[in-house]
Amino acid sequence: MWTYHPDLLATPVPRYTSYPTAADFGPLEDGAIERAIAEASGDISLYLHIPFCEKICYYCGCNTGRSGKRARVESYLAALHQEIATVAGLLPQGARVRRIAFGGGSPNAILLSEFRALVDALHVHFPLFAPQWSIELDPRSLTPDWAPVLAEVGITRASMGVQTFAVHCQKAIGREQSLTMICRGVELLRGAGVTSLNFDLMYGLPHQSEADLEDSIAYTVKLGADRVAVFGYAHVPHLVPRQSMIPEGALPGAAARFMMASAAHTQLAGAGYRAVGFDHFALPHDPMAHAAKDGTLRRNFQGFTDDPSEVLIGLGASAISGFPGLLAQNQKHTGQYRALAGEGRLSARHGLVRAPEDQRRGAVIEALLCRHEAVVPDDLIAAAAERLAPFVERSLARLDGNRLTIMPGGLPYARVIAALFDSYRAATARQFSSAI
Repeated sequence: MWTYHPDLLATPVPRYTSYPTAADFGPLEDGAIERAIAEASGDISLYLHIPFCEKICYYCGCNTGRSGKRARVESYLAALHQEIATVAGLLPQGARVRRIAFGGGSPNAILLSEFRALVDALHVHFPLFAPQWSIELDPRSLTPDWAPVLAEVGITRASMGVQTFAVHCQKAIGREQSLTMICRGVELLRGAGVTSLNFDLMYGLPHQSEADLEDSIAYTVKLGADRVAVFGYAHVPHLVPRQSMIPEGALPGAAARFMMASAAHTQLAGAGYRAVGFDHFALPHDPMAHAAKDGTLRRNFQGFTDDPSEVLIGLGASAISGFPGLLAQNQKHTGQYRALAGEGRLSARHGLVRAPEDQRRGAVIEALLCRHEAVVPDDLIAAAAERLAPFVERSLARLDGNRLTIMPGGLPYARVIAALFDSYRAATARQFSSAI
């Protein structure tokens, strides 16, 4: 069990799916994203954002809307097809697309014919080299007719948004899905050839108890999920208006959240899962567990990943692209995205040029979060020494010369420790989610 130090968790910090974070983005000069794509080489990963769901959950902070308005869905997909052609036309010879991920929203909120058309477009326009395909799915709209299509495409990795099996919690967050529905989804995906299946679970939900979370994890283990992501619910209704449907008084307090996270870690480790980063778990056979074990685990806009590519190109509204020297986000507003993409123009005009200092600090932050250890340059150690001291004094971290190690008991404090090397946090006062 972990030890709770509320004073060390008092300040909300980023999740660091990039450094600098999206909260630090600003206007980009014209042509920045086009130049970055044109200069990309080697293995490249693609992410396609489908910002639609059949039903909108109260807790969700994703850029998504209802899929019921067919005209809006169709015009968005037309723009996405045009962006696919535009981006592919910029890639230089020699680039190889090795990974393709569909996320959202819920990619299975669109029609099967529309999904097939996107896959066909990727084959037509991009240089695909035996890519790994992955997809996020909503079990509520995962119908049997998806199975042969997923198998035909060759999707081997899938993530289902389970969140919780507790019925009273499901009602409170607007996501009701029965155990039978989840079981059918697992059976469908396994039959379609999915070998790496992830369940997203959440703690800190309204009316949720530690026993509720324990039951959800027990079901997850029984259903054989290869990976499990255990996220803390971030209640920020001032940023996500739909969250106002969730009564703040029904949410567990900070101490209860901490105990839930600790109990989840203990339970999953006891069930044979390897801890990956600070909130993911994977069975020993899964590629994510292999990456964590051999030190190749990475962190990008999709979270923890075994993807070694330095280039991730985001397609679709609000999708973020990452290059060694540039982070760029597509227009968030779907109407403006459709207008720009439909004209054959890229909409990423918001982001940040990663200076050498950003890359230096980013390497330290990524190493701490992925490997729990980093060799930190002298000047960064000196600047963080006073703020790092409480973690060292409480045996949450160890400093041997320039080698900083997050100890097993310091895992829930990983994001806070990593934030000590974030120069942007010292200059801005933005609100992030709780560190645990």
